[in-house]
Amino acid sequence: MVDDTGIGDPPDGLTAAEIGMWQAFRNGTVYDLRSGNATVDDPHGAHPWGPERSVRARILAWLLLDGPPALAGRVSSLKLTGVWITDVLDLAGGTVVPYTELKGCRFEKEVLLPEARFTTLRMVDCSIPRLEAARLHTEGDLHLPRCRIHNGMRLTDAHIGTDLLLNQAVVYRDRRTRSLMADGMTVGQDLQAEMLESHGELRLRGAKVGVSLSLRGSRLANPYGRYALNAPQLTVERTLYLTPAGVGNPPQTSGTTPARGTRVQRFSCEGGIRLDDGRFGDAVDFGQARFTLKDDQEVSLRRVQTPELRFLGEAPQRGRVVLSGARVVNLMDRATSWPGPGALQMGGFTYENLIPQSGFPLSRRLEWVAAATAEYNPEPYEKLAAVLRNGGEDADAREVLLAKQRRRRETLPLAAKLWGYAQDWTVAYGYRPGRAALWMAVLWAASAIAFSRADHPPLKEGEHPDWNPALFALDLLLPVIDLGQDTYWQLRGGWQWFAAALILTGWILATTVAAGATRLLRRN
Repeated sequence: MVDDTGIGDPPDGLTAAEIGMWQAFRNGTVYDLRSGNATVDDPHGAHPWGPERSVRARILAWLLLDGPPALAGRVSSLKLTGVWITDVLDLAGGTVVPYTELKGCRFEKEVLLPEARFTTLRMVDCSIPRLEAARLHTEGDLHLPRCRIHNGMRLTDAHIGTDLLLNQAVVYRDRRTRSLMADGMTVGQDLQAEMLESHGELRLRGAKVGVSLSLRGSRLANPYGRYALNAPQLTVERTLYLTPAGVGNPPQTSGTTPARGTRVQRFSCEGGIRLDDGRFGDAVDFGQARFTLKDDQEVSLRRVQTPELRFLGEAPQRGRVVLSGARVVNLMDRATSWPGPGALQMGGFTYENLIPQSGFPLSRRLEWVAAATAEYNPEPYEKLAAVLRNGGEDADAREVLLAKQRRRRETLPLAAKLWGYAQDWTVAYGYRPGRAALWMAVLWAASAIAFSRADHPPLKEGEHPDWNPALFALDLLLPVIDLGQDTYWQLRGGWQWFAAALILTGWILATTVAAGATRLLRRN
């Protein structure tokens, strides 16, 4: 096809619609082929579009890759609205300089953009059979809001200079059951995929986002595989939002949390979530998130690192939540967000501060730890006790360590288990020193009454104080202090055994009281 009509004039063989597009490109104006009927103009509807609205993909590619010069005083750009683009749009490996914006358009066949370079590319509310854009490079934004992509999209190793927008897009699976394939993708600023519908596996393995990644109000579903969101080694410099979005007209997809009273659409996920080895600069936010898992699926946060984990969604009824090896500073959670026994794993999970929401009593916190330890493991108990102690909750920390001993007791042989019950009942394994002091007082009173009836001849006549059964019993009970009573009197028969048992009991109870006092003084 040769342009022999003058520099920049449309070449021969173009249709009327293509000539109009050519002229609008040179003029930098919007080329709008809508009919004015909303039903007819819906790019996702069933109403057919005729030849009066169609342009060939190769003519569009010609304009973008080697188009005519702009008219004097104008900047050439491709701005199409309501256009039917036939055949395959192939821009693979090309460099597109003109500004490109397509709104409400239909593509007959797939769009091929692998290794292409754009300044900014905007396709808004378009119907696209498939988008192939591996290693795509944009200096500015890539916008795909409200688009419907029927056979998946590929952005593997793509580089988006500023923002990637997928708000309200609907992406269906490809032949490999993947909706979005974006392993290794880099986004310079925000990745906004708010109120996105993903029907298949959304893959972001090793992707990097320069600011925040927002999936507010999105609905992810993958009934064909294990994961609905598969994003191990994901790096987000600020926050990952799996939170609600405001529903209105227009929907609130501005990257902010909806105000109180606003009708919202929660983030929901039908299928597993994998964020293993992820790095998040500010937080991972699961506020009001809803999970629907199968028995073999999980919300996996293995070895995640983030300053704050906001685990504030609904507890999944099936599947598991895995926090093994994760490291966070602040854990913000509520009791109703965690699954029950056998469905929570957190071996090696470390956190420094607990920020419970909506009431999280210690009894429920202990159930949380028990749910994560199907078999006895002291680590979660000791970690929780350390965090509580560092926060000034020393009494709660002792309760956690007491719960650890009780859990350990269930794994012991019968004899050790019985001895454990005795320790628990008498001195609570030493974690309630007040109980030990009470037992000492009771034993002191009982033994004083008993010794008042005991036969007690002096060892040496004329070299003994007056007999005082209360002081004598106290001298036996206190293992270190000498009150000068027990060395002057002689006990016989069963009273000797009674005195020996009293001495042993005194050592045990006094040691328990001393240990409790030492812990208190250390904290103070």
